[in-house]
Amino acid sequence: MRALEGIRVLDLTRALAGPFCTLMLGDHGADVIKIEMPGSGDDTRKWGPPFIGEESAYFLSINRNKRSLTLNFKEEKAREIFLKLAKDADVVVENFTPGVMDRFGLGYDAVKAINPGIVFCSISGFGQTGPYRSRPAYDQIMQGISGLMSITGEPDGEPQKVGIAVADIGAGMWAAFGIMAAIHNRSHEGEGQGQYIDISMMDAQVAWLTYQAANFFANGEPPKRLGAAHPNLVPYQAFMCQDNKYLNLAVGSERIWERFCEGMKLPELKDDPDYATNVERAKNRSKIVPFLQKIFLKQPVNYWVEKLQKANVPCGPINDLADVFSDPQLLSRDMYLEMAHPTLGKIKQTGIPIKFSRTPGGLDRHPPLLGEHNQEVLESLGFSLGEIEELKAQEVI
Repeated sequence: MRALEGIRVLDLTRALAGPFCTLMLGDHGADVIKIEMPGSGDDTRKWGPPFIGEESAYFLSINRNKRSLTLNFKEEKAREIFLKLAKDADVVVENFTPGVMDRFGLGYDAVKAINPGIVFCSISGFGQTGPYRSRPAYDQIMQGISGLMSITGEPDGEPQKVGIAVADIGAGMWAAFGIMAAIHNRSHEGEGQGQYIDISMMDAQVAWLTYQAANFFANGEPPKRLGAAHPNLVPYQAFMCQDNKYLNLAVGSERIWERFCEGMKLPELKDDPDYATNVERAKNRSKIVPFLQKIFLKQPVNYWVEKLQKANVPCGPINDLADVFSDPQLLSRDMYLEMAHPTLGKIKQTGIPIKFSRTPGGLDRHPPLLGEHNQEVLESLGFSLGEIEELKAQEVI
């Protein structure tokens, strides 16, 4: 058993935010039917290089545990098939520009009329309301407009985006959480009522600002870029070591500061009133950071990691992905897996981060070929093989 077994999701999303949401649901047993445009499908099927065979690595990374059904919503018959599926579905997820689903006649009100229990989630850049609702949105645009890029990068450098599409992925995670909250509410209200969920990438990213927003609320000053340093804690940042690799150091309390000074054999720091508490260390950041940097340059990163971990000081190397996917901790947690694919043999996948004790998730379905499950899904709706062939001829599927 999977935790979400019995939940059916109609997935009308493409790119990253929506597919990441439905990936999370599919990993835990939901029956996700990915509805794509015939002939082209999800845009990310072509987002490369790199490609593995004919499939883009990007698409393969976020579309496992889904079935692919192609429907051309320009055709009335395709819209009828969607509504037939929606009648018995639990969830619809879409990330079209606001208003597009209504123009197809497939918006929340249309689906709710035939299925009052439907949980209908729309993901967009700016949400369904407000002056920006119709603006196009991509991850980097959202990282900039939400303030994230203003606090990312070196102090004397340009604003930088995060190395993965966190605005997209964050919105997908908020959407998955919202969907599960709505399903829980539906099951406990007694009337089986679903609801509409409006997820904005901008809202999702601003919610992640947390303590940086709180710092701004406290003093009215927009936070500055600090590179790998922490805005509140010192020393809490990356330091280059002798081998040109970096150590991340996190002195998050006065107890850790004491252990750090002892482990580094630097009693003069512990006894210096300029560094007695984090308040003083933050005021004297410009003195203590260069001092420590000179020391860390004397030995390679693994030396410092071993030394500081013996003193129970939080630290670690900055790994590249080759390091990450050979790390014994990650491997022991099944976060680097392989699964069979019908045209590619075996493909590598990241694992499932939520570890249930009784209903664990799993890699049950390979990322689907475009339209791979047309016959399977349509037969379940009562279509004959002849009718399915006719739908193909009419370019409905």
